[in-house]
Amino acid sequence: MKILVTGGCGYKGHVLVPKLLASGYDVRVVDTQWFGNFHPEHPRLEVTLGDVNDLSTIGFDGVDAIIHLASIANDPCGDLNPKLTWETSCLATMQLADEAARRGIQRFIYASSGSVYGVKSEDRVTEELSLEPISEYNKTKMVSERVLLSYQDRMNIQIVRPATVCGVSSRMRLDVSVNMLTMQALTKGKITVFGGTQVRPNIHIDDICDLYLFLLQNPRHDGIFNAGFENISILDIARMIKDRVSCDIVVTGSNDPRSYRLDSTKLLNTGFVPKKSVQHAISDIIYSFEAGALSDDAHFYNLKWMTQNALAERTTF
Repeated sequence: MKILVTGGCGYKGHVLVPKLLASGYDVRVVDTQWFGNFHPEHPRLEVTLGDVNDLSTIGFDGVDAIIHLASIANDPCGDLNPKLTWETSCLATMQLADEAARRGIQRFIYASSGSVYGVKSEDRVTEELSLEPISEYNKTKMVSERVLLSYQDRMNIQIVRPATVCGVSSRMRLDVSVNMLTMQALTKGKITVFGGTQVRPNIHIDDICDLYLFLLQNPRHDGIFNAGFENISILDIARMIKDRVSCDIVVTGSNDPRSYRLDSTKLLNTGFVPKKSVQHAISDIIYSFEAGALSDDAHFYNLKWMTQNALAERTTF
């Protein structure tokens, strides 16, 4: 079985692809490689420099399933160039789904976002609640979901709304809460928390990648699934890190209203079992840093890297 992974050179892709290969799948990765390609060569892996905005750069021949990870990731990057964000994260999704349906590809797994719900006061944010996205990134995810659901009569559609992902990847991201705060503690001896009361749902990178594998192997579980197992305030995340790393916590004001919670009961009822936690992610980051395998590099910060390299101005190759 051949799996096409769009955005497979990203943060999640660098953990997911080895898991797919270990499970016996053939994998074709298509990625702009803005942030590099750290996949070692493998006889069942093909990595293509391509762009989801240009279907001619994507090889569909022999593909049995698509795991669509590619997008302009996170709110600040999405706001850099809204036009590019809508083209890459929404229009390209529609074109990809339409081409897949035309070619008879039967499986489509989509990485949406738990942030599509917007700011909610409910303690249990389930899949049935209204979507009220507040950023360009969130809005493109919501619209892409609706586009994909219109193909349910032609393909098996599985949509995942992940929490904020944490943990180590060879294409690391240090601009997501747990990873960023842990790196601050390690390199600066100080964690800066803006506000602190905002709640973030979290999921370990191994668990989200295991979930994509689980859905691939269980097509009967179609539709939309929340995927986040620990709803923790930013200040409490900082305190968890301080318990492991000697550092100070500095709390400052914030005008960021975003507070997300996720209830993943529907997913857990499928039989999927998460295995790791935020504590595991903190430990993994500390271990990798102290072993010299992880550093505070600019290309691990999406916004910084895109701005420095004018990547937000690009629309196609």
